[in-house]
Amino acid sequence: MKTSIRTSFHALAAAGVLAFAAGCHRHDDHAGHNHAAESGGHHHEHKPPHGGTPVVLGDEAFHLELVRDVEAGRLQLYVMDGELENFIRIPAASINLTATVNGEPQTLVFRPVANEATGETVGDTSLFEAEADWIKTTADFDATLETITVKGAAFNDVKFNFPKGNDHDEDGDHDHKH
Repeated sequence: MKTSIRTSFHALAAAGVLAFAAGCHRHDDHAGHNHAAESGGHHHEHKPPHGGTPVVLGDEAFHLELVRDVEAGRLQLYVMDGELENFIRIPAASINLTATVNGEPQTLVFRPVANEATGETVGDTSLFEAEADWIKTTADFDATLETITVKGAAFNDVKFNFPKGNDHDEDGDHDHKH
């Protein structure tokens, strides 16, 4: 009788250890990813492919990436998906942006750029460029993108800072909702 009680106790103890270990193992399976990002939290980050400034459009439906070429006095604007992974071609003839430089408004008109390597053409491109002398000397400015339409969705008066962008989750100062 003592042997069967001892055996039952050992079997019960072993089952408890296995259940505890299984529960811990399931928890470890989740350690490699961010629950806040999955649940719509603010702790996710997108890396612009050209190292530029990310600008969020809408509820992260799309992004723009702005890249400054100091020597040329040029800003490049790339239209991208919500993850900053794929370029989105749009038919825009131009994209207008107003920057505040030394307290004065400066208008930039971004023009479409063709790219033989990707087959992009003026009227079907993801890349737009604007040039101005002040871009050579001004590394930080506030800006408002007047309007842009991407895949049928219009985005108006998109405000951001260059080079910070407008996705400032850490300070709560952002122009989109999650």
